[in-house]
Amino acid sequence: MHPFDFTADVKERVNQRRGRLHAYESLDPTRTALIVVDMQNAFVKEGAGHAYVEEAASTCPNINLLADTLRDAGGTVVWILNTVTPESLESWSHFHHELSTPAGFKRRSESMAEGAHGHALYETLKPNDTDLMVRKSRYSAFIQGSSDLDQVLRNRGVNTLLITGTATNVCCESTARDAMMLNYRTLMVSDACSASTDEQHAAALYSFIINFGDVQTTSEVVSLVQAANAPAAAAE
Repeated sequence: MHPFDFTADVKERVNQRRGRLHAYESLDPTRTALIVVDMQNAFVKEGAGHAYVEEAASTCPNINLLADTLRDAGGTVVWILNTVTPESLESWSHFHHELSTPAGFKRRSESMAEGAHGHALYETLKPNDTDLMVRKSRYSAFIQGSSDLDQVLRNRGVNTLLITGTATNVCCESTARDAMMLNYRTLMVSDACSASTDEQHAAALYSFIINFGDVQTTSEVVSLVQAANAPAAAAE
C-alpha cells in the first residue's frame, strides 16, 4: 500500500480554499455509492495482462471493508470493469492505434476483452449479488460513450461517490473528476487506490483534494458511514 499523507503546502491551499481540510464531514449511506475502478486481473495480478500495478492487490482488504460497510448501511456498491469492445476500437481509435504500439494494442485488447482472464475481478475481492457490475470503455466511467453509470446512479438517487481502485492517476482520477463536474459529492479513498509509483499516487490525490473534491482514508470513510447510522441504531 502506498505511504501517503498531506503536505503542509497542500493542507494550507485546501484550507484557504474551503476553510477546512475535508469537504465532506457527513454522508447519507443510502445515497452513497462505492465505485471500484478496474480491480481486474490485468491490473492487479502479475502476469495476467498489460498493465500490472504492484500495489493494487494490497488495497483489496480495504475495498472489501468499504463494500461491506456501505452495503450493510443501505448503500450501493459498483464494480467497474474496463472493457474493450468493437465499438470502442472504432470510436476511440487514436488511443488504441496511435498511442500504443501494435504489440501493446494486441495485448491490451486481448486482456480487456469480456470473458478473458485479465477482464475478471481479482480473486480476493468479494462482490455481492446485490452489487452492480458496470462495463466502461474509456478511462473515465462518466464520459459520454463510456458507460451508463451516471444514469444508473441517478435512478438510485445517489449523490455521493467513494472512488477506489486502480490506477489512482488514470482511471480513478478521470472518473472522479468527471463525477465532480456532474455534481456528485466525490471522495477518493487514499488507501483503497493504487498507482504505478508513490509519486503518481500522491500527485493525483493532492490535485484532487485541492481542486475537485475530498480525499480520506478507509477508516475515516467507515467512521462517516457509522456516524450516519448511529441515530437510527440508538432509536432501536
